[in-house]
Amino acid sequence: MSDSISSLRDRVKDRSALLGVIGLGYVGLPAACMFASAGFRVHGVDIDAGRAELIDSGRSPIEGDEPGLAELLEQVVASHRLSAGSVHTDLADADVVLICVDTPVDADHRPRFKALRAACSQLGSVLKDGALVIVESTIAPGTIDNVVRPALEDSSGRHAGVGFHLGHCPERVMPGKLLRNMRTMSRVCGGSSAEVADVMVALYSTFVEGDLDAADCLTAELVKTAENAYRDVGIAFANQLALICERVGGDAWLVRQLVNKVPGRDVLLPGGGVGGHCIPKDSWLLAAPLGEEAEDSLLAVARRINDSMPAHVAELVGDLVGRGKQGRVAVLGYAYLENSDDTRNSPSAETIRLLSERGFDVAVHDPFVSEHKGDVMEVLRNADCAVLMVAHRAYRDLDLKRAADVMRKRALVDARGFFGVEALRQAGFDYRFIGVGSTAATYEEAPGPK
Repeated sequence: MSDSISSLRDRVKDRSALLGVIGLGYVGLPAACMFASAGFRVHGVDIDAGRAELIDSGRSPIEGDEPGLAELLEQVVASHRLSAGSVHTDLADADVVLICVDTPVDADHRPRFKALRAACSQLGSVLKDGALVIVESTIAPGTIDNVVRPALEDSSGRHAGVGFHLGHCPERVMPGKLLRNMRTMSRVCGGSSAEVADVMVALYSTFVEGDLDAADCLTAELVKTAENAYRDVGIAFANQLALICERVGGDAWLVRQLVNKVPGRDVLLPGGGVGGHCIPKDSWLLAAPLGEEAEDSLLAVARRINDSMPAHVAELVGDLVGRGKQGRVAVLGYAYLENSDDTRNSPSAETIRLLSERGFDVAVHDPFVSEHKGDVMEVLRNADCAVLMVAHRAYRDLDLKRAADVMRKRALVDARGFFGVEALRQAGFDYRFIGVGSTAATYEEAPGPK
């Protein structure tokens, strides 16, 4: 074991290592808080100076329902364990730096890693000798060797494995469960050497209760992208099943329930689209090594199915309102995930765009997204159709009878199997559920998840 790794391991174990975090979003902020709570001194950097200033004052910029995050942030800032700023020079003394930046794909579905390259370039110019750089962002297989390593070597003038060390520990967070997932989910600690992986296991064991599996960087890259691509394909199957059921007059929710009684079967839930930062692009990250063949892969087919669902929701609206007719549509839910304020790649945004293109006047409500908060009844007022896009728990308390009374036409599209059939009937709604054909047998209970 090299002297630098041995010394770093000792500083990790006694919590004297200084940690840096680049990117203070849904991954970087909770990670910074967790490490600070574990006893490390942490300094976070974000290119959004306003966001960094807010965090440095102990206030969370994340507005969704995130149990414990705001309180933990306030606590670690008050104890001077966590600070934040917007300049990378503040990381010059960091022993370990986590990179938690966005890693989107471009319009051609290829990753270019602009933010990651920029972060590495700026960090390399101030990187401490012997420091460990860990990428938590989800990346395509081979990115550590082909992007991160050369970017850091070029900007630092040092060689990986000698002047600095590399690791990849992909995040497994979900909005609404950020702290819980960080504590309980297993993690893959991919190191550029076995010794580096062991140091990473020691570092993350300071707060992670799940398994910490030491591996190489490539394995860690493959595990995370495969994990999310597997889910994407599963959702695409559920959506394809839903479309078939609609066409033949079946009920996908009932079919799903009965299929899942067979051991080893786990059909997922259909819906109005797949959003968030991860799943819409991670299938493309996994497929990136295929080059042009990626567009013909199973992963690409799944992406196209899931991307088509907002258009299908718009079609269902047309079925209820009348083909060629226009009017006012009230969309309930703008975040991509229930009980969250995260709007990244929101299927609602695409649905709204498509409805607007068809000449509809669209109003939006979301109890967690600041620009769409307010009185849901005012959003529904004089609407010709309502569309439930996000299963926010706040909508469980929606007075359907009152909603029907304030609407111009009692029509509703349920893209999440959220409302009960009988409740909609009693309120006088004409309704369509994703996955339920217009001639399907109906039941007293909701068609949605059981």
